[in-house]
Amino acid sequence: MDLNFLAFGVYPYVALAVLAIGSVIRFDREQYTWRTGSSQLLRRRQLVTGSVLFHLGILAIFAGHFVGLLTPVAVWDALGVSHGFKQMLAIVAGGIAGACCLIGGLLLLHRRLFDPRIRATSSFGDTTILILLMVQLCLGLATIPLSLGHRDGEEMIKFMNWAQGIFTFNPLASTYISDVHWIFKAHLTLGLTILLVFPFTRLVHMLSAPIWYLNRRGWQLVRTRRTMPIDRHKVGIRR
Repeated sequence: MDLNFLAFGVYPYVALAVLAIGSVIRFDREQYTWRTGSSQLLRRRQLVTGSVLFHLGILAIFAGHFVGLLTPVAVWDALGVSHGFKQMLAIVAGGIAGACCLIGGLLLLHRRLFDPRIRATSSFGDTTILILLMVQLCLGLATIPLSLGHRDGEEMIKFMNWAQGIFTFNPLASTYISDVHWIFKAHLTLGLTILLVFPFTRLVHMLSAPIWYLNRRGWQLVRTRRTMPIDRHKVGIRR
């Protein structure tokens, strides 16, 4: 059993299983920890700038990876989208989104590391997951020069076949990417590792979509604390 099969044929299922089961268990048993742990009252301007850039970038990256990797090749061919065009679109759009996300993430990391008050309220996991995301973004951006050397899009087809092979339980999925550059493999491995630790970090808030608030009826009722009723006979109050 070779290392490539273990890393890209077995490890993906381990990471996805821990992601799914761990998230369900945490939501069921530790709902009060299912939050971002916001520190918005401290250095708010830097938080807003960094958070906007980071979240816009990571949402675009996630959408691009999801659509780009899991849409069957036959669908793109039917739409008339060439592999080369898709490759260049991924490079340009992914590069812009990755740069925005990296800048925003570095602002958030600087704020978390160098503000004594924020650092004091941050857990080891808060800082570690942010560092892992920054390393992952750097690896992703580092793949752009390599991708420019494969403008025909054939290299991207390998990753599409791999990702779709994992979700269709193809035992040969790992063979599709056996010969790709090690930077791509490092990017995939760290991405799977982030999925593995996902349920144990603040990233779980990404799974929360409070759409029920859109259908919320009425005003929130806030009562003052009720006082004990007065016994008129004891205090001598006449009617």
